[in-house]
Amino acid sequence: MRLSEFILANIEPIVDEWEQFAATITPAADYLDSTALRDHASEILRAAARDMNKPQTPAEQAAKAKGEGPEKTPSLDEAGASHGELRHTVGFDLVQMTSEFRHLRACVIRLWVDSLESPDKAYFQDMIRFNEAIDEALAESTAAYAEQVNRSRDIFLAILGHDLRAPLQAVSMSTELLLRKSSLEGDALACALHIKRGARHMASMVGDLLELVRSRLGRSLPIEPVPMDMANAARAAIAEACAGNPHYHPTLTVEGDTQGTWDAGRIDQLLQNLIGNALQHGANQREVNIRLGGNVDTVCLTVHNFGTPIPEEAIGTIFDPLVRSADEELGQPSTSLGLGLFIVKEVVNAHGGTIEVSSSETDGTRFSVVLPRRV
Repeated sequence: MRLSEFILANIEPIVDEWEQFAATITPAADYLDSTALRDHASEILRAAARDMNKPQTPAEQAAKAKGEGPEKTPSLDEAGASHGELRHTVGFDLVQMTSEFRHLRACVIRLWVDSLESPDKAYFQDMIRFNEAIDEALAESTAAYAEQVNRSRDIFLAILGHDLRAPLQAVSMSTELLLRKSSLEGDALACALHIKRGARHMASMVGDLLELVRSRLGRSLPIEPVPMDMANAARAAIAEACAGNPHYHPTLTVEGDTQGTWDAGRIDQLLQNLIGNALQHGANQREVNIRLGGNVDTVCLTVHNFGTPIPEEAIGTIFDPLVRSADEELGQPSTSLGLGLFIVKEVVNAHGGTIEVSSSETDGTRFSVVLPRRV
């Protein structure tokens, strides 16, 4: 009996063995009934049998082995993906979920070989086709499982970021009240100011975290453009960056018309992150230079500092989220989540602009942003 025929004729005993194996995957399986344990096993086997019966050329088989073949079994893909999603939902980990496919493969081949009386050369081709089908189902299950893991993580981070806002706001408001209502002096005043700066920094980190989650969940950065002057925004950002660090003295140069229509809050995020990044990684905070230039249809912003250059191989990923800087790799402490430049890139994209970075020992590090005057 050909393997596809054997599978269809022995669906129940094969799925029974699947169920018995799935029941050993504890503790997740402890809370599942027979239907949940069997899940999509029958659909996967039936779809695999249908796929095995379809004509396939040697060239198509070679392409399929490399994952390059055309999609021929949507029912197999759908069953595999659904299985991966549900196994994630009930608490299986990725290794446990993939072990089900390993067991299914071994079970089918063992039962089939035991049933053979006179093996034929064509049977080897059957085994190849069956393995291809199981590999396809496993790939779809793994992809769907991984997507559910990522989505669950992002939703958790979104909830965490949202819930942290309330206590942070309470800390900030309480500190402001103390500073306004009480006559604090000496160490007490210094402590209150430290709390205020710390709460503001944490609020910025929470905001960055929520922007990351919004992006990973497939939502573009929302903006509300209003008429504003980029030069005024830059001066305010510099003042805020230097408020707790009087030894910082970045310079600002403005040339031409710097007015346009942008989202003021997002532009502040962009400026704060670029200026803060230059101050943090610059060799001398007095040599951080911010330059604004107005052209006919665009406004150009550059932020330049000297210091340890960004490695050439890191330039391509510098705007990716959670990327560690060269200083962090060398063991220097950082209070950043590694989201600052990611947020900068998202703000630039939302405004239809461009951003480039260059870095060398001789010329220093320069971030160059070009924004259209109107979004």
